[in-house]
Amino acid sequence: MLDPLQVAQYFIIRAYQDGREADMTNMKVQKLLYYTQCLHLALFDEPLITDEIQAWRYGPVCPPAYGYYSEFEAKQLPIPRLSDLKHISQEVKDLLEEVWDYFGIHHAYVLSSMTHLEFPWKKARHGLPSQASCTEPIAQGDMRLLGKEKLLEIEQENPLYAPIISHIVEKALTPSLKTKTIQKGEVGDWLTSLLP
Repeated sequence: MLDPLQVAQYFIIRAYQDGREADMTNMKVQKLLYYTQCLHLALFDEPLITDEIQAWRYGPVCPPAYGYYSEFEAKQLPIPRLSDLKHISQEVKDLLEEVWDYFGIHHAYVLSSMTHLEFPWKKARHGLPSQASCTEPIAQGDMRLLGKEKLLEIEQENPLYAPIISHIVEKALTPSLKTKTIQKGEVGDWLTSLLP
């Protein structure tokens, strides 16, 4: 498992690399941490981030990471050092890159709005009004389920998805020349061969 600040630093560095650092606020970091946790739970059935994620007013928040970046509020976050990422495995970097490619293109307010429509945040808030304060943790089981939904969305939005699925279906529905039909009497012979 990783400290949420390590994951946050990865996304901040990626924002600077892509020239999107002006959009990288504390709110956006929180939503990227949340979706990272959801996808990791869906893929590996265990959390990636050590700290809980809570159902705050503007969406899911990891309190220690929020506290660390709170002095910047809606301002651009400073760039971390690349050496800060040395403890992240390639497998985790691949996941973080997927999260960045799919969710990182959105503004913080869009990501916040997305989380308000999804069941884990709503469920953790127990029907509270959207403006009400809340520090209830979002259940990992709910994040896992959402992660599975998001993985399917990501997969289906890949431009190769439709042609590959079409090919698989076509191949499955096309009869093979090697298919042998069962002749009269063969089923009985086969059943008899199974008896002692």
